[in-house]
Amino acid sequence: MKTTYMATHEEALAARRWYLIDAQGRVLGRLACQIANILRGKNSPKFTPHQDTGDFVVVVNAAGIRLTGNKLSTKLYHRHSGYPGGVRTWSAGRELQEQPERMLREAVRGMLPKNRLGRQLATKLKVYRGPEHPHTAQTPTLAPSVGVQHA
Repeated sequence: MKTTYMATHEEALAARRWYLIDAQGRVLGRLACQIANILRGKNSPKFTPHQDTGDFVVVVNAAGIRLTGNKLSTKLYHRHSGYPGGVRTWSAGRELQEQPERMLREAVRGMLPKNRLGRQLATKLKVYRGPEHPHTAQTPTLAPSVGVQHA
């Protein structure tokens, strides 16, 4: 009789890898989907839905992200302070100029589970505006599923 493999907590923590992704010229949604899959561990045979079996992801050059179509002017981001009339709205173009790291981080968080596991997975994503990052000691390797850039 065959049984379904379920990773234990210790197995999930054992072999964490660090991946480096260059976001220069990459489309936001496609990149965010690939990053979310790596964070969840779906690129690994030991994937278990209720365990954190994913790897760490370091994204550099977040300022070089592309948006397709008219999204720079038509896509809107909203925030509410909790007070009456406290809604703030801005375009994706402004967000890309001012905080491209937050733009990518929020796109990835939207593709993760909406529970404690999703919040835990989001902490393994490190996003940087330029090409420098402080994670050289972890020796990140190029991510296998996102290594090819499409123009």
